[in-house]
Amino acid sequence: MIAKLLKSWTFFVLAFFLSASVMAREGDGLGVVPVDRLPREAQQTLALIKQGGPFPYRKDGSVFRNYEGVLPKQKRGYYHEFTVPTPGARNRGARRIVAGGDPRTSGEYYYTEDHYATFRRIKE
Repeated sequence: MIAKLLKSWTFFVLAFFLSASVMAREGDGLGVVPVDRLPREAQQTLALIKQGGPFPYRKDGSVFRNYEGVLPKQKRGYYHEFTVPTPGARNRGARRIVAGGDPRTSGEYYYTEDHYATFRRIKE
């Protein structure tokens, strides 16, 4: 009896966590993060992207080539990257926003805090 109850309970918990994981993903398999859940610096970078700058780092706006293949496949030049400052970092740090299409208007933005290992689509 206890074994049967434990098996049912385990199945319920596993199903719950799997469904929660699926609900937090978009069709492209990437996680989603609402704008208001981004770090303050990422929110500020996103605002700069939408207004077209000026950007604090020389490499901001450069083409992101998606070598890792994490983002949806697009033609070269489709994605552009922007630095999200990391407090206390002496360099650009690992945080970026990558924009698809025309960065100012596309509404397609991805956030990474681990230098392109993982991305979450920014939901506005």
